[in-house]
Amino acid sequence: MKSILGVTCPSPFRSLLLAVLWFGLASPTARAEDPVDDVDPTIGNVPQLLEPTRPTVSLPNSMVRVYPVRKDGLDDQIHSFPLTIISHRLGELFWLMPGDGNNTGASWNHPRAYDQEKSTPYYYSVRLDDSLIQVEFTPTARCGFFRLSFPSGKTAAILANRQGGDLRADGAGFSGFEEFSGMKAFVYGEFHQPVAWERLSEDDKTRLIATGSGNMLELRYGVSFISVDQARRNLREEIAGWDFESVKQHARARWNEALGQIQVEGGSPEQRRTFYTALYRCYERMVNITEDNQYYSAYDHQVHRDPRPFYVDNWIWDTHRALEPLQTLLNPEMEADKIQSYARMYQQSGWLPSFAVLWGNHPCMTGNHAAAWFADVWFKGVQNFDLETVYAGARKNSLERTFLPWRYGPKGVLDDFYNEHGYMPALHPGEKETVSEVHPFERRQAVAVTLGHSYDDWCTAQLARALGKEDDCRLFLQRAANYRNVYRQDKGFVWPKDASGNWIEPFDPKFSGGPGGRDYTTENSAYTYNWDVPHDLKGLIDLMGGQKAAADKLDQLFRVDLERSKSDYYAMFPDSTGLVGQFVMGNEPSLSIPYIYNHVGEPWKTQKRVRQLLDVWFPATHGGIPGDEDGGGLSAFVVFSMMGFYPVTPGVPAYELGSPVFDRVSIRLHNGKTLRVVSHNNSVDNKYVTSVRLNGEAQDKVWFSHSQAWDGLTIDLAMSDTPNLTLGSRPNSLPPSSMALDPRTLQETEPKTAMTQGSH
Repeated sequence: MKSILGVTCPSPFRSLLLAVLWFGLASPTARAEDPVDDVDPTIGNVPQLLEPTRPTVSLPNSMVRVYPVRKDGLDDQIHSFPLTIISHRLGELFWLMPGDGNNTGASWNHPRAYDQEKSTPYYYSVRLDDSLIQVEFTPTARCGFFRLSFPSGKTAAILANRQGGDLRADGAGFSGFEEFSGMKAFVYGEFHQPVAWERLSEDDKTRLIATGSGNMLELRYGVSFISVDQARRNLREEIAGWDFESVKQHARARWNEALGQIQVEGGSPEQRRTFYTALYRCYERMVNITEDNQYYSAYDHQVHRDPRPFYVDNWIWDTHRALEPLQTLLNPEMEADKIQSYARMYQQSGWLPSFAVLWGNHPCMTGNHAAAWFADVWFKGVQNFDLETVYAGARKNSLERTFLPWRYGPKGVLDDFYNEHGYMPALHPGEKETVSEVHPFERRQAVAVTLGHSYDDWCTAQLARALGKEDDCRLFLQRAANYRNVYRQDKGFVWPKDASGNWIEPFDPKFSGGPGGRDYTTENSAYTYNWDVPHDLKGLIDLMGGQKAAADKLDQLFRVDLERSKSDYYAMFPDSTGLVGQFVMGNEPSLSIPYIYNHVGEPWKTQKRVRQLLDVWFPATHGGIPGDEDGGGLSAFVVFSMMGFYPVTPGVPAYELGSPVFDRVSIRLHNGKTLRVVSHNNSVDNKYVTSVRLNGEAQDKVWFSHSQAWDGLTIDLAMSDTPNLTLGSRPNSLPPSSMALDPRTLQETEPKTAMTQGSH
């Protein structure tokens, strides 16, 4: 296998060895050696409005993921324990509950009150109130291990299909399948003692009741998406014996390996809990579903053999902004495998997926953001994937696929209009939709679609540049300027435009566009989308009237009043939680906005604002996530920002400084080098960066390149309670973000007639 940045892709069997080597280099303190102890999976279990996080127990990026099925962290009843989940927030597979002494056909679906719950990434425990039965669970990559303790001496467990399927029992074992979304999941499991079985079947669902003796039942099982036999093999390979504690300790070691790659010093205990919990959430996606060098692909409904892992479950609208850039820094080999999985999906189905979930493409949200992810990884020097194939997919999605939100398939009349005129046409308030393909609820989202595809086309242009495709590069750079077609300079806002080229009136940038604003924007108002031009912030700032005018607009964003009740606002924009003025901390399009002060020459405002947002919206509590966390979408912002830097434009291999929460951050990179951020005189009050040194050399810039980081970099920051108003303010010190930027050099240039594939 080809090496990446000089590092040969490690086999999964070498992971524990890497953990030993890494921890041998770590500080010999108990906390540094056990970062998993700072993880609290209950953070965010109570949502502000929409979906909570779940206390998920798994291994990093692994197939089997388990949590108690309930509404949220305040629900005092558990409905069941799945044997795994389908995909992040898309349901569960199979059903387990301990028997309650009344093991009739009706008792299987009986929610149980609970207490004494303990949640870690590698182990879960809870006690049921009525029976005092204790349920414990610990995972491997493709298997799970339950331990059920019965004080009454009445040992029983109820297994069921959540959806259609079949389960069969044989001695101490059971097996079967469950059907979902056009595919099957298979299970093979065993109890540690002989059990008596009762089988009930109703409405295409099977229930098995296992009754044993003594005070304990242990259940180990394997899951597969290939066959029952493969599920059995998975179990034999991963849980060969009946030592629950050994499996638990192995899972703990695996999490310490992953989380321990980043060591932090300083900060409060609560901040460390927030940080490591956020980092744990960043390992929920994508998921490796390879079993013995083969995998079932829902993209062609075949089983394939492949020496490389196959990953699924990526909500790219959420993850391309921060989660995938974080994993590119931490685990570049895995990122290459993920993108190669996308190459396989394209080869198997003829399209790049929108949301690449377990059961195939899930056509959600807007944009062609896989292009941004591909460009970001490639220009950071991670190139062990088939660029020609994924570029072909990104190109086809841009030129031949429909842009309509929550739709998938060939382009239609609105896409033809976009290709000719450079924007998605919007309807006037009250105007009836005439295009049947438009989703009746999601609508056209005309402004957000135009902005998103402008950015994605810029990234596609850079991929074409890397492949030496000159004509394609020019074509996509032209399309990347389409964002200008929906920016209304006389109003100072992005603004919807009808098919005749007229601005939509009336239009309120704060509050208009039908349910959820979906006629014009996506989950947020125009105040957020005003800044959704990450590939050309320089050009956007010029449109706004220059740096001072843009800085004033940023200030206004955080200060302007809603001018209506929050209940009215959230009825329109339920995803726009975590408000500061019109800024939305709880939704992904806002994540880079606090860092845009770096681009207008006022980095001290980035430093002030980022600290405020972390303190207010990400406490270490059940309510400590301000919006839908989306499997790492928000958590990656927390990880980056608490470390003190952030990737404002995926596709541009650079990071911008904020204000580190910790005194010292050390990231052990896979090439054996270390990226360090050292904050001198750091405190709650001393949040301002007054000077920057990179490897001891003073600089005026508040950004650094990925290649600098990868070569081993120490960033020394002098901190103060008083801002340095000149640091990073000079024109030649501003971070790179320009239509003419070449990601290979981080310099502005025009496409050349002779373009060659390049890397750092």
